[in-house]
Amino acid sequence: MALSHLAIHELTETVLGCVCVALDLTAAQVDGQPGCPSCRTCVVPGLVAWDSCDDPCDEVSSAGQLTVSVARIYASSDLDFPSEVRAVQGVRGCVPPTVTALELVVTLLRCAPTFSEAGCAPTCEELAAASKALHVDMVTVYNALLCCLPGTEQRRRGRRFVMGIQRTIGPEGGCVGLEQRVTVALPGCGKCPGEEESP
Repeated sequence: MALSHLAIHELTETVLGCVCVALDLTAAQVDGQPGCPSCRTCVVPGLVAWDSCDDPCDEVSSAGQLTVSVARIYASSDLDFPSEVRAVQGVRGCVPPTVTALELVVTLLRCAPTFSEAGCAPTCEELAAASKALHVDMVTVYNALLCCLPGTEQRRRGRRFVMGIQRTIGPEGGCVGLEQRVTVALPGCGKCPGEEESP
C-alpha cells in the first residue's frame, strides 16, 4: 500500500499538538514550570535551527522553542519493525514495503542560566531551577508521546511506534533543552500513483 501524500506532514502536526498540550497541562500542575512555547512552536524541515529560546513575545506567553522534524524514512516490515529491511524491489509495478518507518525528532529548548554582565557564573540556585524545568520537560515530552501516538491511527491496538533515545542538548548560546526521537509505522493507503483502481 502506498502512503498518502500528507501522511508525514499530518503526523508531525499531530505530534506537535500533543506535546504542546502536555506541556501546558504540566505547567498548570507544577509551580514555576513553563508551558508550551507560545511564539516558536512549529514543524520544521531538516535540522533544527536554534532560533530562539529567550523571552516570550508577551507577558502571558511561555518562552522557548518546540519543534518536530523528520530525521529519516525507510522500509521496514510487520515482523521486524522498527528494523530497516533491505529488500530488492521489483522493477515492474509499484511494490511498497509492508511497513514504512518514519523517525521523528521532537526538540524543546528553554533559556539556560549564563554569565551575568559582571562576568559571574550562574548560581547553584539558578542551575538547580533550570535543571528542574528541564527534567520536568523530559518526562512530559516522553509521556506525551507514549499517550498520544497510539490514538493517531484507527487500529484496534493503535499506531505502532518505538520510543528512541532522549538526550539533553546544550547549553549553547543561552539555550538548553532536549531531543526525543521516536520511530512510527506509517499506514499504507490505496494504490501507487498512476495505478488504476480495480473494478
